[in-house]
Amino acid sequence: MLSRTADNLFWIARYMERADTAARLLQVGSRISLIPTAQGFRSEWDSLLQASGMAEGFGRKYGDPVQRNLESWLFFDRDNPSSVASCITSARENGRIVRTALTTQTWDALNMAFQELRQLERQERSRLDLSMLTDWAMRQAALVRGAIDATLLRNDGYNFLNIGYYLERADNTARLMDVKYYVLLPSLELVGSGLDNYQWSMLLRALGSQRAFHWAYGGDVTAAKIADFLILNRQCPRSLITCLAGIENHLGRLAKAYRREMAVQEQARALLADLESETAERIFDEGLHEYLTRFITGTAALGGAIHDTYLSGEMRGCA
Repeated sequence: MLSRTADNLFWIARYMERADTAARLLQVGSRISLIPTAQGFRSEWDSLLQASGMAEGFGRKYGDPVQRNLESWLFFDRDNPSSVASCITSARENGRIVRTALTTQTWDALNMAFQELRQLERQERSRLDLSMLTDWAMRQAALVRGAIDATLLRNDGYNFLNIGYYLERADNTARLMDVKYYVLLPSLELVGSGLDNYQWSMLLRALGSQRAFHWAYGGDVTAAKIADFLILNRQCPRSLITCLAGIENHLGRLAKAYRREMAVQEQARALLADLESETAERIFDEGLHEYLTRFITGTAALGGAIHDTYLSGEMRGCA
C-alpha cells in the first residue's frame, strides 16, 4: 500500500475517534459541573481544557472557560483542530482522497456524518441541546467504526485504520481519566469520599463503560477499581492495555504482510510489556496524574515511530 493511502486511512480513524472523545469531554464536563465543587482545585470546565491540552488555544480566543464557550470550542469551532466539526470534516476529506480504498458503506457513513454536521451548523445554537449534540457525535463515530469492521477486507488498510483507532483511543482514555485528576482538590481527605466516587461514576458514564464496569467488578465504585478497569483490564474495550494490545497486534500483522520486522514492532511490545507488569497499587503510588502523563508521552512517541516507519514515504527502522 502507498504510504499516502496508509496515512489517509490512519487519520480517518484518528479523527473519528477524536471527534468521539471531544463529545465525551463535553459530556463528562457537563455532568461534573452539576456537582457542587466550591473548594475544587480548578473549575470543572477548566479541567477539560487542561487535561485535553487545549487550554492555550481556547484562552487566546475565548478567555474564561464558561460552559457556552466550551461547547462552541469543542464542538463547532473550526479554529480548534480537535473540535467535533473539524475532526469529522477532516475524516471525510481523508476518506474522499482514498475513496477507492473504502467500501461504499464506510464512505456513506463518513459522508452522512459530514452532511448532517453541515445541517447542524446552519441551526441556531440556542436550539441545540448539548446532550443531543454529544449523543449525535458518538453515534456517528460508532457508525463509521461499525462500517469498517463489518465490510472492509482484513488487509493492510484495515490494519492502518485500527492502529489509528487504538492509538487515538489510548491517548483519549488517558486524557479523560486525567480530567478527574484536575477536578479533585489536592487533598487526601477527598479520596474515597462520596464526591470522589460520584465523579468516578460520571467518568465511567462518559466512557460508556458504567454497566461493563459493574459486570466486571460489582459492588462499590472506587478509584482503585476504576483505575484497574480503565488501565489494566483487557476485557474493557477502552482500557489502556486493550488499546496497546490492539496496536501491537496490528503492527504484527503488518510485519507479516510486508515480511519485515521493524523497530516500531519492538517499541510497541516494550510498551505493552511495561503495562502488563503494572498494578493499580503501583500506579497510585507513582501518582495517577504522573503515570497518565508518562503513558501519554509514550504513546505519542509510538505514534511518531509509526509515522516514520510506514506513513512518511519510506519504510525505516528494520529490527
